[in-house]
Amino acid sequence: MPRRYAIYDVFTEKRLEGNPLAVIFDGEGLSDRAMQAIAQEFNLSETVFVQRPGSAAHSARLRIFTPVFELPFAGHPTVGAAVAIAEALYGDSGKALDLMQVLEEKVGPVRSAVRLKPGEATFAEFDLPRKPSRLEARFDKQAIADALSLKTTQIGFENHVISFWSAGVPFVMVPLHDVGAAAAVEFDPQRWEQLAPLAEGRLAAAYLYCRGGINHMARFHARMFSSEMGLAEDPATGAAAAALSGAINLFDELVDGHHPILIEQGVEMGRPSFIHLHLDIAGSKIATARIGGHAVKIAEGELAV
Repeated sequence: MPRRYAIYDVFTEKRLEGNPLAVIFDGEGLSDRAMQAIAQEFNLSETVFVQRPGSAAHSARLRIFTPVFELPFAGHPTVGAAVAIAEALYGDSGKALDLMQVLEEKVGPVRSAVRLKPGEATFAEFDLPRKPSRLEARFDKQAIADALSLKTTQIGFENHVISFWSAGVPFVMVPLHDVGAAAAVEFDPQRWEQLAPLAEGRLAAAYLYCRGGINHMARFHARMFSSEMGLAEDPATGAAAAALSGAINLFDELVDGHHPILIEQGVEMGRPSFIHLHLDIAGSKIATARIGGHAVKIAEGELAV
């Protein structure tokens, strides 16, 4: 049967920027093997399959696949799918709409909000289904520097040190001295596989971050590399931003209140992306956290499978 799909660029308001995502609207009835094969066919960082929800109170069930394996949770498929579902249902209304959705993912139900505005890129944000937690691991700073083709003096800033976090997907957080150090990175996947810890059933990816950014509005500049996900570098990683929120709160010792944080990623790839992270701190802990961004449709069609 033909299955409708669309390609969205996520965490951007401009086409051909951000992180591309394939959204398969008619995902019902596909086996795990078939979904994995389709994700390999698209060969994007992630492909999301929209299925009927298990609860009538929810909007959809999402299955998220990289070209290599399924993920329990990911940020750019959540934002992109929320936008795609809303536009498919209400995109022709010609009215500005604010919508609430609950999307079922393997990590659990994810509550999302979507803002549709005629003539503008659609914005979606979601509550983190899991708060970030710090994982136990020891790191050899020299080995990590070698895997990134950097000097050890280029790793770390202020009191930020290498740490290990997960909010559903594990990442080694590597603070870099500045944007120049981030631009100089040459990632060696073989070296990384030798030093990266295992957590939650997979090898942790590398998430590199520093203060500031090319865009003057950005609070942090980031890059993400994974030798296991079947991609050399990811232009925008919502799950990593979710994990990073734990490191930001710990090392920056955020005061109680609301903290809006803009993270830029993908600059070095020529696909600038902007991830909106909102943290509410109470008693020095993350009370609530949200991640959001824009998404724009760039293509649509049918799969003959």
